Amino acid sequence: MEISVIPLGLGHPSVGDYIAELEKYLRQQNIPHQLTDMGTLIYGDAHRLLEVARALHELPFARGVKRVVTHLTIDDRRDKEVRLGDKTSAVQQRLA
Repeated sequence: MEISVIPLGLGHPSVGDYIAELEKYLRQQNIPHQLTDMGTLIYGDAHRLLEVARALHELPFARGVKRVVTHLTIDDRRDKEVRLGDKTSAVQQRLA
């Protein structure tokens, strides 16, 4: 899953403190993930990913934010096991 949680109406352009809180949550829950400049990649089964997405979406509200936009993409492949980095590696192999 790729997720981007964007709190709105903060009165300033930086959202780094909110992103750090999301990162802390993922680490505390021991959820396999990779933070990127534009969002976070999270590994797991679809059911668990949706639970995590809801938890991450709710975190800014718990800090008093009144509006949150969350972008979510889930790639649910069931014919074989895929891990974080597998798609990138497959493209790199094709380029070699």
